[in-house]
Amino acid sequence: MSEQRNSAAAPLLEVRGLTKVFGQLKACDAIDLTIARGEIHALLGENGAGKSTLVKMLFGSLEPASGEILWKGEPVTVTSPGHARKLGIGMVFQHFSLFDALTAAENIMLSLDDDTSIIEIAEKARQLSAAYGLPLDPYALVGDLSVGERQRIEIIRCLLQEPELIILDEPTSVLTPQEADKLFETLERLRAEGKSILYISHRLEEVKRMCDRATVLRHGKVVGHCDPRKETAASLARMMVGNDVQAVVREAPAANAARQPLLEVRGLSRQPAGPFSIPLRDIWLTVNAGEVVGIAGVAGNGQGEFFEAISGEVIQRDAAVVRLRGKDAGRLDISGRRLAGAAFVPEERLGHGAAPRMKLSENLLLSRFKTDAKAFLGGLGLIRTPVIAQAAKRIVSEMDVRKSAEDPEAAALSGGNLQKFIIGRELDRKPAVMVVNQPTWGVDAGAAARIRQALIDLARSGSAVLVISQDLDELFEVSDAIAVMHDGQLSAPIPVADATLERIGLLMGGADVAHGEHHGEAA
Repeated sequence: MSEQRNSAAAPLLEVRGLTKVFGQLKACDAIDLTIARGEIHALLGENGAGKSTLVKMLFGSLEPASGEILWKGEPVTVTSPGHARKLGIGMVFQHFSLFDALTAAENIMLSLDDDTSIIEIAEKARQLSAAYGLPLDPYALVGDLSVGERQRIEIIRCLLQEPELIILDEPTSVLTPQEADKLFETLERLRAEGKSILYISHRLEEVKRMCDRATVLRHGKVVGHCDPRKETAASLARMMVGNDVQAVVREAPAANAARQPLLEVRGLSRQPAGPFSIPLRDIWLTVNAGEVVGIAGVAGNGQGEFFEAISGEVIQRDAAVVRLRGKDAGRLDISGRRLAGAAFVPEERLGHGAAPRMKLSENLLLSRFKTDAKAFLGGLGLIRTPVIAQAAKRIVSEMDVRKSAEDPEAAALSGGNLQKFIIGRELDRKPAVMVVNQPTWGVDAGAAARIRQALIDLARSGSAVLVISQDLDELFEVSDAIAVMHDGQLSAPIPVADATLERIGLLMGGADVAHGEHHGEAA
């Protein structure tokens, strides 16, 4: 009886001196952490601070080098994710673990240990998705879904396992403000029921709103604990980084700047590629030299299909539908459009933006072997490894990419650091046109500021920049004009000085979305 009382009085989870070493790098250095029952506990830190390594040890994906984990007051060795789930620990990873060829319900079924039928799982998933305001078709093929819709599957799959501790890694990074609010209501209900949540987010206003306590990591060590509700976003960022985060500066384009159209989309329409894809309908858009145009919209409204059409992943029948620097480019593939001066960053970093098991230098060669053939390739097509290595080092330095080895595989980097490398890889070319999908998804405050400022600076140097993002704060920070995509249609761009959150939010919900002006300017 006394043991039961002690177990009930003990913290749900306690970590003592947890350490993990990769080569010469201590990714986690003697970390102490306590999570009480019924609390939402924030885990904060820059990309590469050790957050992902820590939670992977808690979830059984990595084995600690030293230290101990106590679950309900008892020491445990978490041997695998399956063991973690049996203990009562659930996790939603930042990088999804879903099979594209299976439906949402089938992916959920794979993580459940009981013999529940697929029909029952689909119905439970449908009910949960409706209750939490996260729309989901359980019979949709994952391969046809946007990143935001895949995130919903991960969250619902975790909640179906009824865990006592839920680890959430950037859960709102691909949710709209309305979806995030609904998720917060769910988290508050779970907390009231006595559930605990370890909450990882770079959105510090969310942390202030939701979290009871916070633990801050820097370079693998705990540098502080605090009540985030008593802090400001700036003070939390300062704890994470060690100094003040540089503010993003967006000056208006020069009044006498030449408004040369560098990216033009003229009457783009596209039939859905799959049963759950979104058709694009008569999209017109112009992005001029020197400006940043933002594209807002709820996940799954055609942003992915739009990016594929602009980037050349899907080629148009009519070459004039997409124009780059005044020349028809609709019939060019990705390499052809890169050679025309364009650069592209997709929303999915691992697998789309970078090959996971290839080194950073190899990924650099893979994406730029045609545009940089003279520099990267010698006679008879021989690869100039030192030149490529030097270029990779330059990008790493410029974007402050934190890594554990000289030239690691892409999968070895944290999500934010990989994002910095991929964006830096394209910025390094100084492209005339830059198209970026979700530029700072899962990226810490300091890195996000660096990326956003780099995009603004590229535009002000004379390039045209198109930013597709679900982060409205980001779009208002970097954009000269904002257009909204809803159900495969694009609104006319609104100059940022005339845009409001309410106006953009209404357009995102489908109110009064009309075709963009056929000959309209972006700002």
